[in-house]
Amino acid sequence: MRSKLFVPASRPELFDKAMASEADALSFDLEDAVAPARKQAARDALAAWLASPAFEAGQARHAKKIIVRVNADDSPHFAGDLQALGGLPIDMINLPKVEHADALQASVDQAIAAGFAGEFLVTVETPRALARAAELAEAHPRVAGLQLGLADLFEPLGVDRYQPETLRAVMLSLRLGAGCAGKYAMDAAYARVGDAEGFRAESRLARSLGFLGKSCVHPSQIAIANEVFGFDADEVEQARRIVAASRRHEGVGAFLLDGKMIDAPFVRRAEDVLRAVGAAA
Repeated sequence: MRSKLFVPASRPELFDKAMASEADALSFDLEDAVAPARKQAARDALAAWLASPAFEAGQARHAKKIIVRVNADDSPHFAGDLQALGGLPIDMINLPKVEHADALQASVDQAIAAGFAGEFLVTVETPRALARAAELAEAHPRVAGLQLGLADLFEPLGVDRYQPETLRAVMLSLRLGAGCAGKYAMDAAYARVGDAEGFRAESRLARSLGFLGKSCVHPSQIAIANEVFGFDADEVEQARRIVAASRRHEGVGAFLLDGKMIDAPFVRRAEDVLRAVGAAA
């Protein structure tokens, strides 16, 4: 999931266009992008599209991961989201404003009871949630990963969201928290749509810290995310050589390849690269 494009669920005229994009995943937003008075209309529009022949045909051509960001579990809209969308072809529910593992467990269980068969992506967007990132990642087996939400995390505290040294510390903390449970981390959205180089630089920082991909708020950001979070031919070939060498050295704890010591963590990373490339293909 190199790129995840946010699509307001209140804008059905964008649904088919988003499906035809190069994004790996589409994240239909019922939360911040939809005014309270339009919540039900957005649910109805998204549910109708997900049940339509147009969606089925689009999936056959483009094979997108379908994500829905629902409203927070303590909002008056959460239950309505689950009621409207349960049982539809949704791969992942994005749970926002999560701070406590027990509340997360309850939300996941409630969504499963409503008919959701997929995984869950948890947005970390408060200081308390960041401090408890590992607990949130471990809260339920169906939690697949953590996503960074920087606007809600930084704006109330007056923190400059675009300072790389600040971002590095927060990104690393989230990635290590997700890693405690063997889960992945997704990077935050970048609101400066016209700043392609800024988006690229932030994507590269996230990639260097082990993030899986980045959220996009405009189609122009998709190609950059796919490029930065993809694997070039040299990386893939090196991963293949490491995996092949590990099989030749089966039963040996560590071995040399091209003058570098290779042991279990390097082999696991190489296997992850090959799995990601296979999934993208």
